[in-house]
Amino acid sequence: MLTDDFGREVTGVRVSLTDRCNFDCVYCHNEGLGDTRGPMDPQDDEMSTDDVVAFLEVAAEFDVDAVKFTGGEPMLRQDLEEIIERTPDQMEVSLTTNGTFLPGRAESLVEAGLERVNVSQDALDPQDFAEITKSGAYEKVLEGVEAALDAGLDPVKLNMVVFEHTAGYVPEMVDHVAENDGLQLQLIEYMPELTGKPEWNVDIQRVHDWLAEQADEIEHREMHDRKRYWVGGTADDDDGGMVEIVDPVENPTFCANCHRVRVTHEGYLKGCLNRNDDLKSMGEMSKPEIREAFREVVANRVPYYGEYMIQNGDGEWELNDEYLEVEPPAD
Repeated sequence: MLTDDFGREVTGVRVSLTDRCNFDCVYCHNEGLGDTRGPMDPQDDEMSTDDVVAFLEVAAEFDVDAVKFTGGEPMLRQDLEEIIERTPDQMEVSLTTNGTFLPGRAESLVEAGLERVNVSQDALDPQDFAEITKSGAYEKVLEGVEAALDAGLDPVKLNMVVFEHTAGYVPEMVDHVAENDGLQLQLIEYMPELTGKPEWNVDIQRVHDWLAEQADEIEHREMHDRKRYWVGGTADDDDGGMVEIVDPVENPTFCANCHRVRVTHEGYLKGCLNRNDDLKSMGEMSKPEIREAFREVVANRVPYYGEYMIQNGDGEWELNDEYLEVEPPAD
């Protein structure tokens, strides 16, 4: 198992299969929807099926035991089932999706080896949902969640980005997962520096504080040093729902507990969720090249995301020169 200079073992990988998406969410930093006609073979700028599998086989050599497939919308890849089926047996396989293609495919994905799924759902009202996602697929997403549950993917985590447009929907979303078996909620901190809209930011600590008041039980999770809030029940009950907050922005504790390396759809490794200046090519995707690139990107991981992008005097976002000088988080 590879360990970086700050003692963090790399136990998981997050692999983007495409940057194409059939949604156009207002908070997303993607610069284009691309070809979204439906599931299709890999496009010219995307890793092939064999490329993805070759990387996963190398990661398994380094004792990586979990992979999450993401996008864009990963289910725009027709070969997703094949990739999952060919994933090394030691790896837990999960998927992040907007859910629109789960009806009709959830069962085949589970048969291929999918174990967990996160579905993006930022609102419970069709009009609110459409305003955020620029999509009329609200009912299809609900069908996708049900299809995932019916296929045995229990629990299904609902991903909700918390920012100015959605903060008011948090209470009803918490009630939703508390009242419906098999659902959990993951509230994701908005990253204004990636979208250029800092005015949409909300204080994520206020969400933590509110949840603490609502919770019947607060559980501490070792991964990323996160808290889990159980509402309407406890961790030992069959009733109630679990809510978790993912808050990486300016959070050294989050970074100190990060054990993932990421892969872009084009076949570049990156050591940090919030950086794009540390991309490392895996070359022609031969296994020796992948091994070398994997070792290098882990060796070059930085201790703390910090204020990676800052605004200059003209209001433009630029790299913070002091970022790379940040000291490791204190123990």
